[in-house]
Amino acid sequence: MRVTQRVKKILSHYESDNPGTKGNLARILMEGKLGGTGKLVILPVDQGFEHGPARSFAPNPAAYDPHYHFQLAIDAGLSAYAAPLGMIEAGADTFAGAIPTILKVNSSNSLATDKDQAVTGSVNDALRLGCAAIGFTIYPGSEYAFQLMEEIREMAEEAKAAGLAVVVWSYPRGPHLDKVAETAFDICAYAAHMAALLGAHIIKVKPPTAAISLEAAKKSYAGIDGSTLAKRVEHVVQSCFGGKRIVVFSGGEAKGLEGLYEEVRGLRDGGANGSIIGRNTFQRPREEALAMLAKIIEIYQGKA
Repeated sequence: MRVTQRVKKILSHYESDNPGTKGNLARILMEGKLGGTGKLVILPVDQGFEHGPARSFAPNPAAYDPHYHFQLAIDAGLSAYAAPLGMIEAGADTFAGAIPTILKVNSSNSLATDKDQAVTGSVNDALRLGCAAIGFTIYPGSEYAFQLMEEIREMAEEAKAAGLAVVVWSYPRGPHLDKVAETAFDICAYAAHMAALLGAHIIKVKPPTAAISLEAAKKSYAGIDGSTLAKRVEHVVQSCFGGKRIVVFSGGEAKGLEGLYEEVRGLRDGGANGSIIGRNTFQRPREEALAMLAKIIEIYQGKA
């Protein structure tokens, strides 16, 4: 694998990491149709845990099969595939070495009332399955936020020592945050910055809206341009150590194609490293999903 100068520059920002961890980051950054560009498109399939099987897979029944997601990510030329333990175990041998995998090591579910996550995988699981990274969700603003942060600090230390990369999903939630606040401009940037401070190599957040939610932050944001998605994304990326951390944005709930493409253009123009798109991908028929992903990749390539 020949590593491009662009990827070498990104890797240089991770000054404390060992060759194993940088090698696994390079695996992700050099994979697929965007390999070497510094841009990523990742397929995450943890929604069965989060929302239940029918809500996740009934729109496209082929997606009940874990092999479907591995093959979809490979055929689409994506950068990586992220999923919980059982999903990756179910295809680990058949697809060994075919695409970098990210083991999602904590999960929530729709039956619970707490804004918390259970640890459902381990660093040893990730190593056993040949994963390039672990993925972990934190909920800044929840009653369990500090516990989640302590858990990922410990797991990140173990993962990095073993040569794995660390991906952090940073989703603000809690009793003082309404739905508007969860994706507000200031809160999104704050959540991304927390993930960077916790040592994440790759940070996943939701696209920010124009709302400013935290009263104490309104004065500071008076001079920050949040008039377009691109401008807001630019600030979120800036909040991750001046752009020295990889920041990708979720696709969220299923939406129309033109709305999705327009959003991806805003992410690209704001300097995002890419997209991590689950339900918008696997809830569509396979050929439609492949066409959609091809268009998203073209957008990040600057061709559309």
